[in-house]
Amino acid sequence: MTALTSATAAAQLVASVRDVYATGRTTKREWRVEQLNALRQMVTDNEELIEKALFSDLGKSATEAQLTEIGIVLGDIDYALKNLSDWLKPQKVSVPLAAQPAKAFVVSEPLGVALIIAPWNYPMQLLLAPLVGALAAGNAVVLKPSELAPATSEVMATLIPVYLDSEAVVVVEGAAQETGWLLEQNYDHIFYTGNGRVGRIVAAAAAKNLTPLTLELGGKSPIYIDDTVDLEAAAERIAWAKYLNAGQTCVAPDYILATAEVQHELEAHLVAAIAGLYGADPMNSPDYGRIVNDHHFARVSAYLADGRVVADGQPHAASRYIPPTVLADVRRDAPVMQEEIFGPILPMVTVTDLEDAIAFINSRPKPLALYAFTENTLVRRVFTERTSSGALAFNVAILHLSVPGLPFGGVGESGMGAYRGKRSFDTFSHEKAILAKPLKPETLALIFPPFTERKKKLIKGLLRKLS
Repeated sequence: MTALTSATAAAQLVASVRDVYATGRTTKREWRVEQLNALRQMVTDNEELIEKALFSDLGKSATEAQLTEIGIVLGDIDYALKNLSDWLKPQKVSVPLAAQPAKAFVVSEPLGVALIIAPWNYPMQLLLAPLVGALAAGNAVVLKPSELAPATSEVMATLIPVYLDSEAVVVVEGAAQETGWLLEQNYDHIFYTGNGRVGRIVAAAAAKNLTPLTLELGGKSPIYIDDTVDLEAAAERIAWAKYLNAGQTCVAPDYILATAEVQHELEAHLVAAIAGLYGADPMNSPDYGRIVNDHHFARVSAYLADGRVVADGQPHAASRYIPPTVLADVRRDAPVMQEEIFGPILPMVTVTDLEDAIAFINSRPKPLALYAFTENTLVRRVFTERTSSGALAFNVAILHLSVPGLPFGGVGESGMGAYRGKRSFDTFSHEKAILAKPLKPETLALIFPPFTERKKKLIKGLLRKLS
């Protein structure tokens, strides 16, 4: 772990990492495999330590830590190790007749030095999952864990230098000041996960050096549900996805759109689903988490006044507990409908029909995820063709994150760029075009000056054929 004391110290740190990258050692396949295996060993050797840190920061149970953090990272590492050889192979490209004889192919080369800034809600997964892609692609990396998850940050800062190449992969702890110093430096890629306000700051910093970046942001991810589905079964899936990590998930369902009739029936099913997941008193459930800090507890608690509370239970400030809550009779312009909730409150907004729901969704910033619970194939087609979101899932929420082959990322206000699986490798790579043509026979004489009348006609005819 490296402690920064100034922007100058940050500059020296990044320069030292860049010097390591310049030696070429991170670009070697053997180094990449070694680092990925070491990262896997780090996680498996210290699962209990990581689980305790996540519980300390978020009240996250050991099982939830395995499902949503440890297991995902291990899966990403295994996927990268299994496929790395194929990803590194040059990709052949066909050469048009006019350029033959020649060979064309694309090779993936590392970008260089990457900065990864992680959030607090999944502080281990969202630090290490991007790192998997950066290492697989052969980059040197500066890691910035979230100070709002201090126990996890400390564990990561302690373990990573022990297991990984400590000169090529460095961890910087700290808060906004240290992050600001890091952002003043020049990188070859910046990967940020967090909110849109800070995302704009990161983008502005990246623009100064024309640094490519990935922004994994959030937004209000809607659920549309109609009467073609089994509402009891749907309620259980919705409740699981919403109240996982106490609602502090960037792709958690943020609100429900349904007709008044569907909402009325859904209320009781959601209450029953909550009780089935967390018991009669979720505060005493070992499987229900806590809000990360007092600021967010106060922010989320204020939303409880924005509708009719459908469920029993009171917030408990001392333990930062907010019960899994459903809000009915929520106005479209209520405060809870203005910003991403990022907590265990699920508002229900009445729509007259499908068209009303589509219009409402399309009138707002594009979400990171969109969920439609419906068995109607025409309704599914409408959502596929007439809405835009980072991801679209039918009859389930959040689960798309478990599919490595699906890119994870936003669009518009919910982010730019994507990762997971090969997309992680591609995100931290440059696809370099390579063309090799022998000097003999000379087939380019036609396009060399001087351009005679015969050449002009031949070139014009050739271009027409190519188009």
